[in-house]
Amino acid sequence: MSDTNINRNKRLYQLAESPVGKLLWQYSLPAVVGMLVVSLYNVADRVFIGQGVGPEAIAGLAVTLPVMNLSAALGVLVGGGAAARISVMLGAGDTDNAFRTLGNALVMSVSIAIAYISVFALFLDDILMAFGASAATLPYAHEFMVYMLPGFLLINVSLSFNNIMRASGYPMKAMIANFIGAGINVALDPIFIFWLDMGIKGASIATVISMAISGIYVMMHFCRRDSTIHFRRGIYRLEGRIVWGIVAIGAAPSLINAAASAVNAIINNSLLHYGGDTAVAAAGIFTTLSTLAVMAMSGISQGMQPIVGYNYGAGHFHRMKHAYYLAVAAASVVALISTAVGYLIPDLWARAFTTSEALIDTTVNAFHLGFWAFWLVGFQVISTTFFQSIGKAGKSIFLSLARQVIFLIPLMLLLPRTMQLDGVWLAFPLGDVAATVCTAALIIYQWRIFARIPANPSSSFRPQTL
Repeated sequence: MSDTNINRNKRLYQLAESPVGKLLWQYSLPAVVGMLVVSLYNVADRVFIGQGVGPEAIAGLAVTLPVMNLSAALGVLVGGGAAARISVMLGAGDTDNAFRTLGNALVMSVSIAIAYISVFALFLDDILMAFGASAATLPYAHEFMVYMLPGFLLINVSLSFNNIMRASGYPMKAMIANFIGAGINVALDPIFIFWLDMGIKGASIATVISMAISGIYVMMHFCRRDSTIHFRRGIYRLEGRIVWGIVAIGAAPSLINAAASAVNAIINNSLLHYGGDTAVAAAGIFTTLSTLAVMAMSGISQGMQPIVGYNYGAGHFHRMKHAYYLAVAAASVVALISTAVGYLIPDLWARAFTTSEALIDTTVNAFHLGFWAFWLVGFQVISTTFFQSIGKAGKSIFLSLARQVIFLIPLMLLLPRTMQLDGVWLAFPLGDVAATVCTAALIIYQWRIFARIPANPSSSFRPQTL
C-alpha cells in the first residue's frame, strides 16, 4: 500500500474509532479558533474604521453586511454542500465520488462567483440603498465595496475549500489557513487605514489581499497528491447528480447567510426609519458580538460535521449522537458567555468602536433588549448543521429559515409599528425562543426515527439524504 493510501486510511480510521470527545476537540478546536480569527476581519475593520474615520463610516460598513452575507451564501452553497457530501462518501468508502465532488465544487465556485460579482458591479449603489444606505453613509459603503468586489472570487474559493479541507481530515491545516488570512488582515488594516491614509477603502484592500494569500494556501493543499482528496484529471466535468447533491445539502447553510442578508436589509431600513444613522451604526456594533459568538458556534458545528457525517455514513449512530450532544453542550457554553457579555457590559464593548456618547447609549439599549435569549442560539446552530451533516436537507433548510425568516422577519415588521426602535431590538430574542421550540421538536422526531433502525446496521444500512 502506498504512503498516500496509508495516510488516507489512518485519517478515516480515526473518524470511525477514536474517542468521540477527543475527535470533537481535535476537529472543533482548530475550527473554532479559525472561525474566531476570521471574525477578527470584521471586528478589526470596525474598530479601526470607527476610531479612525467615525460613526458614519461604521454605519456605512454595516450597510455592506447584507452584500457580504449574500456573497457568503453563494460560497457556502458549494463549500458547505461539498464538505458534507464528501464526509458521508468517505464514511461509506466511496472515494471516487468524493474526488468527483471536489472537482465539481471547484467549477461551481468559480462560475457562481463570476456571475454574482458581475451583478453586484452593475447595480452596486441601488443594492446598497436597498440595504439601508442613506445619503450620508452611501459614499462609505460604495467605496468599501468597489475595492471588495474583485476579491469575492478569492474569498469564496478560500472559505469554501477551507470547509472541504476540514471535512476530509485536515482540521489543523484549515485553522492555519484562517490564521494566515486574519493575521495578514489585522496587520494590514492600520497600515492602509492610518499610515497610508486610505480610510475605509484601505480596510477593503487589506481584506482582499489577506484572503488571496489564504486562498493560495488552501488551494495548494488540494494540489498535493498525498492529500486525502486532491485535484486530478477527469473530475471537473459537471455531473447533474453531483451538482444536485452539493446544492441540496449546501442550501441549508447558504440560506442562513441569504436569510441574514434579507434580515440585515430589513433591520437597516427599520433602524434608519426609527433611529437614523446612529441606530444603524449601533446595529453594526451589536452584530460584531453576536457574529463573533455565532462564528465560534459554527466552528464547533464544523468540527462536529465530519464526525457525524462519517459515522452516519458508516451506520455508527451511537458515535453520531455522542458527537451531537457534546457539540450542543459546547456551543451552549459559548452562547451563555456571549449573553453575559452583551447583557452585563455592553458599554465597554461599544467604547471599543466609538467615542460618541449618543452611539454608545443606543448600542447599550440594543444589547439590553436584543440579547436576553441569545443563550438559546447554540442549540439551533448545532442542530441545523447536524441535519446538514446526515443529508437531511429539508430539515436543515427549515431550521435555517426558522430563526431568521419565518419568525424574525415578521416580528421585525410588526413590533416597530407599536414599539418604535425598541421593537426592532426585541424581535431578536422573541425569534430565538420560537425557533428553539421548532428545533427541539425536529430533534425529538429524528431520534425516534433512529430508534427504529437496528442497533448494528452497518451491513444493511444505506445512508439516505434529502
